[in-house]
Amino acid sequence: MTSSLTNVGSHPDAYGPTEWGLTFTIGIIWGSAFLWIALGVDHLAPGVVAFGRVALGAGALAVFKRSRRRIHREDWLRIFAVAILGNAAPAWLYATAETSLDSAVAGMVTAGVPILSLIVAALLLKQLPGRAQTIGITVGFAGIFMMTLPSLRGAEADPAGVGLVFLAIIGYALSGNLLVPLQQRYGGPAVTLWALVLSSFMLLPFAAVGLSESEFTQSALVAVVILGVVGTGIVRALSATLAGRVGAPRMSTTTYLIPIVAIVLGVVFRDEVVQPIAIVGVAVVFGGAYIATRAVRVD
Repeated sequence: MTSSLTNVGSHPDAYGPTEWGLTFTIGIIWGSAFLWIALGVDHLAPGVVAFGRVALGAGALAVFKRSRRRIHREDWLRIFAVAILGNAAPAWLYATAETSLDSAVAGMVTAGVPILSLIVAALLLKQLPGRAQTIGITVGFAGIFMMTLPSLRGAEADPAGVGLVFLAIIGYALSGNLLVPLQQRYGGPAVTLWALVLSSFMLLPFAAVGLSESEFTQSALVAVVILGVVGTGIVRALSATLAGRVGAPRMSTTTYLIPIVAIVLGVVFRDEVVQPIAIVGVAVVFGGAYIATRAVRVD
């Protein structure tokens, strides 16, 4: 029987050490992914980067036996939807967007995932989200704006690139809500593996077209390998696991860590100066995340 649609995780209580550990791990990996995408598209066509990350992610997960769990026939349509909305489309959209969009802008737009996830969940389930989750996610987004405002001044923000990222996060919001019952039935690694396998076939034509436009430099190849194995395969399995435990809206708050990671990387590797408003924004984000991760009321 097909898994019933729900955005309530198997652990509706307030976050414990496991949930916080998954949240910070996912946030750190996702936060660094924008760097690897940017390094990849410097020399490789977007289609090659997109295909490489999902194919390498699938290959990394296929090594583990628990990832190769059989999916029942009635659930393949949802796996297919997750493959398109949560993997293939965002992989290509982000790679294409970052050819004309600064990573700071991409990170800012991506921070809208939790809000969209709340809206999608309310529409799909015809049920209003909890007050704590709504307040926490809204507060967190305000903190994201405070953090990224200094970086956005003078940043390259091509409207077409912003539109592509926005389409990607709509896909994330939709697929996140589909993931919850699938993860609860099969586990995060299995759902992620089969979705990535399907995504690889979807993106293969884009990679073939982009081969002649690509220069396979060492830096680009290393970036795509890290992006694929860690930034796609491993992190998507972890995010699916977290979604099954806490629900899609609470899981999506991991995206609030993306600008924080970007700030740290800028300070460490590019000698960037952090503005006071950004420091205040970090505190606001953590406050919002704390509120959003309180226990969910289950009717």
